[in-house]
Amino acid sequence: MRQREAKVGANGAATPWNEQQQRQRSAAGRWLDADEAAAALGFTPRTKRPPSCSAINAVLAGFILALPKMVILVGVRTSASAVRISSAHVVQPGVSGERSYDKLLGGLLADGLDERSCRSRYQSVMYRRRPGKQPSPYLVSKLRQQEALQRRCGPGTAAYSHALEQLRSGRSGGDTASQGCKYLVSISYRGLGNRILATASAFLYAVLTGRVLLVDPSNEMGELFCEPFPDTTWLLPPGFPLASYTNFSITTAESYGNMLRNNVIRTDVGDVPASQLPASQLPAFSYVHLDHDATEQDNFFFCDEDQRVLRNISWLVMRTDCYIAPGLFLVMGFQEELGRLFPEPDTLFHHIVRYLFHPNNHVWGLVTRYYDAYLATAQQRVGIQVRVFGSQPNSWELLEQIMKCTQKEKLLPELLAAADPASPAPSRKTKAVLVTSLKSWYYETLKGMYWEHATATGEAVSVHQPSHEEFQRFGARSHDAKAWAEIYLLSLTDALVTTAWSTFGYVAQGLGGLTPWVMYRQDNDTHVPDPPCGRDVSMEPCFHAPPFYDCRLKRGADTGKIVPQVQHCIDMSWGLKIIHRS
Repeated sequence: MRQREAKVGANGAATPWNEQQQRQRSAAGRWLDADEAAAALGFTPRTKRPPSCSAINAVLAGFILALPKMVILVGVRTSASAVRISSAHVVQPGVSGERSYDKLLGGLLADGLDERSCRSRYQSVMYRRRPGKQPSPYLVSKLRQQEALQRRCGPGTAAYSHALEQLRSGRSGGDTASQGCKYLVSISYRGLGNRILATASAFLYAVLTGRVLLVDPSNEMGELFCEPFPDTTWLLPPGFPLASYTNFSITTAESYGNMLRNNVIRTDVGDVPASQLPASQLPAFSYVHLDHDATEQDNFFFCDEDQRVLRNISWLVMRTDCYIAPGLFLVMGFQEELGRLFPEPDTLFHHIVRYLFHPNNHVWGLVTRYYDAYLATAQQRVGIQVRVFGSQPNSWELLEQIMKCTQKEKLLPELLAAADPASPAPSRKTKAVLVTSLKSWYYETLKGMYWEHATATGEAVSVHQPSHEEFQRFGARSHDAKAWAEIYLLSLTDALVTTAWSTFGYVAQGLGGLTPWVMYRQDNDTHVPDPPCGRDVSMEPCFHAPPFYDCRLKRGADTGKIVPQVQHCIDMSWGLKIIHRS
């Protein structure tokens, strides 16, 4: 059995990072001991630091669908009287000409799905001023392969029934695996942002390892989103043999970390690598615990030799409340495939979230009605995502930080004093500010400021907030529907300001292909960070609880310095973020 050395810091000295301290880590909003943890790892504990790098609305979708003559594709040489018809592009007439929309997002989306059952899938492109990044041809082909795998091995198929029987019997799935049918069950829990990040991460891992993705349907996962795969479901059906899988935790005996610790699984048996062991010697399933409190053994998931073992286990159940994609770049066996899928690494989440997550018709109605009423005619739309952690009261300091950030970065105009006689001439420029927050105070105060004071530029600024639930309500359907609609509305803005550590903001920036300005967390309640915000290094989310282990050297390490595609986040000094180095 391989020997693991004690975890040490980047300088080679032993660190006091023990399991008890690890369990203090948490997702955004629960990093109460974050500075202490970061200091123990040798990272700068302060989460704020200078950044490392420097209108008309689309017509209603029903109107578009009612005019089939608008659907054309100029994909071949044609005469003026001959136009080739295709469903790949929608051309919308406008005042100054026609505008073409690639509703399949460069092949990212499969054609032919029922548009009425999921209007957002093909209509969302008409609401975006930014076309988004183009997927690589290899990613497009890989997605079609994954869809075929989901249909061949997913619920309702003979292969799926056979795999369930093997799981019920406790036997390993050698026969099913030989048919190319292996499975990954993603547990859904915590807030909506965490659920989306976790499911996107699980999908990426499923694509990399040739597994069928099945999503735990609880917490509205089956009600907020359309089915992403044609002619099959991504939802785990009732009757799953592991009845208590939603309660799996760090103490579950079948977790990969615990099976390693208890020698139930070994990465080598004498001279025989575990990856070459017969399936009968492997467990029927393994639980992969990658939550914020994952142990060192759990995080061996990001090592090549452990991936070779996991590859032969037919059923994996994964729990995480993080975006683990940056950690997958640390696995040498995945690096070449990731490079082919995502030649621009920092577009990874952008492509996955646009492919997987489509608001259902109810949520899409919330999005489009609000957009048409308040945002459509503005020449510029600015999104401000205000995340207040815990039970913090309304903060003038946070409001000051918002104003300093948006005005310093020229996102919002400065205000003149009420009695200032030198008011500029009115400008025809209009800005719509979309504020999302559980609290209404920030929106109301900001709106009052731009009503009571003229702007230095003469611009007209309108401020809007769709909802204010006051506190987070886990598992409440209407609450999550509003949250999903607001995330989507933020993604439709032209410029985005987010709150550090917030998964809500991470999802919005990925959907919109936006590199946000991040408001750094305050050191205390009375101090406004200087600078108040900084431009992020990419549109990718931050991996809040990454491993600190070099699998090749078998020792603790700074994993933000191992591969060029991954570095530390600007909003969380020990987190990992995918970047693109030219």
